[in-house]
Amino acid sequence: MSVRRIVPNVRSAALPQSREFYGALGLEEVMNHGWIVTLAPAGNPTAQLSLMTEDRTAPVAPDLSIEVEDVDAAYAAMRERGAEIVHPLTDEEWGVRRFFVRDPNGRVVNVLGHR
Repeated sequence: MSVRRIVPNVRSAALPQSREFYGALGLEEVMNHGWIVTLAPAGNPTAQLSLMTEDRTAPVAPDLSIEVEDVDAAYAAMRERGAEIVHPLTDEEWGVRRFFVRDPNGRVVNVLGHR
């Protein structure tokens, strides 16, 4: 299984101020859905940080996101391990297929692939 990127998700009640703060460190907005904003440095689009108020299509906000080459295989592997699936495999309107799983530390991981 191939991992394409790992993105920490930071909960924020102040998206504009957070975007400005991280912008001072050289991160620029690369995606904005209103409830989630993703920032990355120019020239390195896989080094990302997401700021989110909530997750509008899932029951919880994930702690981190891992983009994989084959999300269906990742989902099958987690189910075979008996991992707690927090949010089922879902096709989202913004072009990703994803599920949430809880890691052994209690963190919620958003595992996704682009369609």
